[in-house]
Amino acid sequence: MRVTVCRKAHFNAAHRLYRKDWTDEKNELVFGKCNNPNFHGHNYELIVEVTGTVNPETGYVIDIKELSDLIYEEVELPFDHKNLNVDVPDFKDLNPTAEHIAYVIWNKLRKRLPLKLDLDVTLYETPRNFVKYCGL
Repeated sequence: MRVTVCRKAHFNAAHRLYRKDWTDEKNELVFGKCNNPNFHGHNYELIVEVTGTVNPETGYVIDIKELSDLIYEEVELPFDHKNLNVDVPDFKDLNPTAEHIAYVIWNKLRKRLPLKLDLDVTLYETPRNFVKYCGL
């Protein structure tokens, strides 16, 4: 029996969509108000889905407390109330779009989960705008 276990998390963060190798005009044209030089913020909602076979001894795919702790350590602590461009090394050379944020989160979590478990990450930047990343 394969089951998907889901955990929801939340973090607030600021960012600026900007490419250093582009002119200010091109950045403004492509990224619009998300290119604000003073940054802007979002209340991100994160849904982490872990799918696997239920352990017949425990009844778990994964202990939800372990998953909660993992998300807290790998996402909430380093991202919450941070400026992603300035405070989070993962975005030093990576434009912090929703797509890239989801990708970074997926990779951080993937490294700490058993390979037998499938991982999907859904990141809501706004209630209407969200991305999903399921690996390569």
